[in-house]
Amino acid sequence: MKKKIIVISSIIAIFIIVFIVIFTVLNSSKSENAVEGTKLLNGMLLSSTFPDSYEPYIKELKKKYSNWEFKALYTNLDWDYVIDNENVFGKNLVPKSYSDSWKNTTPGEYNVEVDSGWVDSSREAVEFAMDPRNFLNYVRIFQFEELSYNANTNTTSSIEKILYGTEFYNKIVEYKNSSGNNIVTNKKYSELILSAAKSSGVSSFHLASRIKQEVGPFLSHSSISGTVQGYEGLYNFYNIGATSSSEPMGAIKNGLQYAKDGKGASTAIKNKYLIPWNTKERAITGGAIFIGSSYINQGQNSIYLQKFHVYDTNNSELFWHQYMTNVLAPYSESKLIYNGYANSDLLSSSMSFVIPIYENMPDLPCTSPAISANDFSSDNTKVFANVETSLNVRTGPGTSYETLTSIQGGTLMTRIAKGKQKGELWDRVILQNGIVRICLPKLCRRSTRNRSRKN
Repeated sequence: MKKKIIVISSIIAIFIIVFIVIFTVLNSSKSENAVEGTKLLNGMLLSSTFPDSYEPYIKELKKKYSNWEFKALYTNLDWDYVIDNENVFGKNLVPKSYSDSWKNTTPGEYNVEVDSGWVDSSREAVEFAMDPRNFLNYVRIFQFEELSYNANTNTTSSIEKILYGTEFYNKIVEYKNSSGNNIVTNKKYSELILSAAKSSGVSSFHLASRIKQEVGPFLSHSSISGTVQGYEGLYNFYNIGATSSSEPMGAIKNGLQYAKDGKGASTAIKNKYLIPWNTKERAITGGAIFIGSSYINQGQNSIYLQKFHVYDTNNSELFWHQYMTNVLAPYSESKLIYNGYANSDLLSSSMSFVIPIYENMPDLPCTSPAISANDFSSDNTKVFANVETSLNVRTGPGTSYETLTSIQGGTLMTRIAKGKQKGELWDRVILQNGIVRICLPKLCRRSTRNRSRKN
């Protein structure tokens, strides 16, 4: 009898072990594919499935541009953990001229110039700039564009359209050598940028937009003038290595030091990046190769991921490998890129966007520090669009903000915050399709259907 019991117990034990093994394998498989449609692409775990709070914006973009592809990048990082690691003094800056709502107001850190004219940003500014849902519109989406070179769209004529309005536009390249002599080439800036794109594998639109972002519209910018004392004949179009410094022109000098010797880089690295950057062609091409190999080809393949180091394919320590300190750089550069595509009539082309997802994000997108909470009062009222034709829904309280979508007159929505601004009034609403934290002109009226339900 004992022998029979032992045999039965052994069978049960084996069954339990087999069950545990099967459960573990299935659970592991489920964990690895927790998001439907997840796949590994160029070292990135991407999905076609977005969280509910993202989905309405993605649908609106797809309706407008059917050739655009959207990929969700699940970072598996907790939202508060990300903000805590980004909200570190000196890591994210705003112009000193900005209002205090954008600034770190901690005593001893308030208005301290980390770089000339730039101060530490507020936590609210970091939250706003890092919340992808704030930028899922047809203009700002370009901070999430994959930035690889595309031979079908990258042409000198398209680059010229991005450069329009600057001194680089349709301009033959000239530069000064270390002796101060003026050298005139037979190439335009657009030609150098296209050549650099081919050599680096980086989008020429990104390179042109990055140059405009970093050195502005003027050839006289100190980073590319070739006349800075001690750094004559050196150029840095992308401000690579231009780390912040309180010394006058400190950041620019740091960038030019990189252009000179790579700040102590090995001979192999200097050869790879064409250092020294003692001609404009070497600076534009070498800098592009640096951007490609150091960021885009390492998984930081969007402006957003270059600014906010929340993902890469090297399993590196996060939050340190960040290209720029301007907290709104992705926001600004995205419009430059959009304008380039729009002026080139390329917006209907096939494009791909990689959009980060975080764990435990706020239910509603984080509000811009430019929008004062005192300008709104809490509300929870059913309203309708009080217009005969259609009403534009915008990303902020003013016609200067981008349009997210349009709704027909009579469309119902929920007003979650009632505008009490001076002058033209704007409300914050949730549309029936789920788009939230949107500001509308106060062309809405309380729904009579809502009243009838109360009665």
